[in-house]
Amino acid sequence: MTQEVTTVSNKYLTFVLATEEYAVDILRVQEIKGWSKVTPIPNTPDYICGVINLRGTIVPIIDLRLRFGLPCLEYGPMTVIVVLRVISNQRERIMGIVVDAVSDVYDVIETEIKPPPDFGSVISIEFVKGLVTVDEKMVIILDIDRLLNSNELAIVEPLTH
Repeated sequence: MTQEVTTVSNKYLTFVLATEEYAVDILRVQEIKGWSKVTPIPNTPDYICGVINLRGTIVPIIDLRLRFGLPCLEYGPMTVIVVLRVISNQRERIMGIVVDAVSDVYDVIETEIKPPPDFGSVISIEFVKGLVTVDEKMVIILDIDRLLNSNELAIVEPLTH
């Protein structure tokens, strides 16, 4: 009797920031929309662009380039907002991330995801779930719950209710 090995795969939406490709679980993606003007919120970190009203829901928008310490880039026709469902303290909230461009959707076998390397304290990898090679390129899989729930983002929490 042979034993079947089941491989669990999930779909990930990939997007580009600078020269790197990042991925998030596609089940967390609410929608992808073109860049549109946001309402700025005073006294927030520079990577918090502000908020948008998405069909009656106030959605905080985070510029992922600035969040990751990358150089600022002027928003263009390829710039999009990826609207995500984030789980924080046992409840869901909707947040948006600004990325340079959406790339693709990949099926990723969970066992092929490698843990992020330890760079010591030089580079923060707390938001990286893992790395996977897809079509001969390295894709960084983000842990959006950790990325979009860090303490600094608690600032926008009272503003979205």
